[in-house]
Amino acid sequence: QVQLVESGGGSVQAGGSLRLSCAGSGYTYSSYCMGWFRQAPGKEREGVALIYSGGGRTYYADSVKGRFTISQDNAKKTVDLQMDSLKPEDTGMYYCAISLSNDCTVVAGRYFGYWGQGTQVTVSS
Repeated sequence: QVQLVESGGGSVQAGGSLRLSCAGSGYTYSSYCMGWFRQAPGKEREGVALIYSGGGRTYYADSVKGRFTISQDNAKKTVDLQMDSLKPEDTGMYYCAISLSNDCTVVAGRYFGYWGQGTQVTVSS
C-alpha cells in the first residue's frame, strides 16, 4: 500500500529555517503530484507547495512564495521542502500528500488520496 513518511520539522525562531522531507513507497506510478499541506489550530488545511513528478511543475501558496522551495528526487520517491525566513504564521502541522491522478493543476486537498502522519512546525516570535 502507499505510504508516506515525513521527517524534519521542529521549533525555530522567526527568521530561521527548517527542512521537511517525505519518502514515498508502495506505488509504481511515474507521474504524480506530491507535496505539502499544513493546518494551523482553528484554520482550514491549505496547500503549501506541490511538485509534479512528470515535468517539475510546481505550486506555491502566495504566503510562502520566495521563502519556501520544494524539490524532488523521483528515483528515491522523495520530496523535500526547504523553509526559509520562517514566520510565526507558518506554525502548524505539515502533512505530506500524494495524488496519483493529478499533474498539480488541482491543489485542493480532497484530490490527494494518500497522506503522511504529519510533522509539527512551530515558529516563535
